[in-house]
Amino acid sequence: MPSPSFFENLFLALPDLNAHHAHGTNTYVFLKQIIRKEVENLFSSSETLGREFKPFGELIFPYYKMGAIDSMNLFDLDELIIFSFYWINRKKYQCVVDIGANIGLHSIILNKCGFKVRAYEPDPKHFEILQRNLSLSNCSDVDTFNMAVSNKAGVMEFVRVLGNTTGSHLAGSKANPYGDLERFPVKVESIASIIKGADLVKLDAEGHEKEIILTTNLNHWLNTDALVEVENKDNAVAIYEHFKKLGVQLFSQKINWKQVRDAGDMPTSYREGTLFATCRSEMPW
Repeated sequence: MPSPSFFENLFLALPDLNAHHAHGTNTYVFLKQIIRKEVENLFSSSETLGREFKPFGELIFPYYKMGAIDSMNLFDLDELIIFSFYWINRKKYQCVVDIGANIGLHSIILNKCGFKVRAYEPDPKHFEILQRNLSLSNCSDVDTFNMAVSNKAGVMEFVRVLGNTTGSHLAGSKANPYGDLERFPVKVESIASIIKGADLVKLDAEGHEKEIILTTNLNHWLNTDALVEVENKDNAVAIYEHFKKLGVQLFSQKINWKQVRDAGDMPTSYREGTLFATCRSEMPW
């Protein structure tokens, strides 16, 4: 078993190491190598066992297979960096919208930070596990919605990627979905209606982030920040231009959370980390 203090020390150290969060830095590579083993020691069992996951307290998160990906991948370093951001900013935010909640890990961590959470997950299979995981970890003040988010409300086609269900998406969001696919209709809510009252948005929409963000205006962001996963270069350029026009500041993990000065500083896939959007003058590390 890992030392009980390993994750607590990691989460407390990650903010101080924010100038080394870009993929490929020596610090990033080293941490990524050692974290997987610690995660396997804690979260490789399908049993509903409580594990100490300081500073967030006890976490019950049974192993679940999602095609080529499994639930332990949800503890990759990029996710842990975001979890550390949640923790150090637990007094700055109150209500968080989790778009693309998957099987609930972000929502659980957010709730353990004391946030009120609204979680949106379109895949009914993932949604069922999300609700179970929230219950196992005794999460309260989390509202869950078996819905996708887009630029308008309605019904859209959803594509479940059987080889990697974390890559499932609204139809048209990815140019060439791979492998065996299932398609079915899902309810969709508009970003304009759900962003109200939220001061932080975690957005992982599997390629649909451009459609969501481009429908927003400056008023949506005056009191709301966002952590965004960007799918591709076209989305990155469109999002950069939109936020630049609005006057919203961008900070990119790709460049160690420095301010984005041009489209080349933008992450163009999850392999380059997360984008932070805010009307603040700096990212609150």
